[in-house]
Amino acid sequence: MIQKTALTLTNLTFTYPDRPAIWQDLNLQIQPGERVGAIGPNGAGKTTLFLSICGILAPQNGQIDLFGQSVKTKEFRPEIGFVFQNPDDQLFCASVWDDVAFGVENMGLSPSEIKMRVQEALNLTGTFPLRDRIPHELSGGEKCMVAIASILAMRPQFILYDEPSANLDLSARRRLIKFIQQSRETILISSHDLELILEVCDRIFLLNQGTILADGKPKDILSDRTLMEANGLEVPYSLIAD
Repeated sequence: MIQKTALTLTNLTFTYPDRPAIWQDLNLQIQPGERVGAIGPNGAGKTTLFLSICGILAPQNGQIDLFGQSVKTKEFRPEIGFVFQNPDDQLFCASVWDDVAFGVENMGLSPSEIKMRVQEALNLTGTFPLRDRIPHELSGGEKCMVAIASILAMRPQFILYDEPSANLDLSARRRLIKFIQQSRETILISSHDLELILEVCDRIFLLNQGTILADGKPKDILSDRTLMEANGLEVPYSLIAD
């Protein structure tokens, strides 16, 4: 049996009203099990791309296929989960348990299945002890892991992380890195934390000037000083030290 590509972008174009195209004729493939990093300067269109892949935004041209099926705007696809940059945009219930349960409750599952999935997601992210806490009272790192748990409970095959280490302290950031390294899902991460990208991704692409300028092994691209500086980025310190 031929394994379906996890994500295929074909000739994708997106333009906001009265502005130049964010990206034009964008083409990309991600295979099941890959951990891919998306890098680029602010305004390159990384978050817009993530929102389009999830079906929240509609590109003007081109096609997005997720596991062989076309993504349609505003159509719920449980195969994909999106972890927002700011957990406060994702957590809105009265308790951690309720937040993690929200997505699966809307999948029409039985109460016993919902309970099992919520417990599983909380245990995977180490947040089970927080289950009765009020989300807005948690630390930044705790909110981040609860937001991830709310996605994991739906058992997606593909997870998008938008700046997951933003505003995390060093210990919370390290827990996040270890968690992502052990994840089984196909992953696409957008981040300015290039050391994190270097640690968790087996492939990256550089998005800027409306197109993908480079696609390959993280160390090869991130160590290219000329390429990085031309696109408003810096070579990670760990690669300079090497």
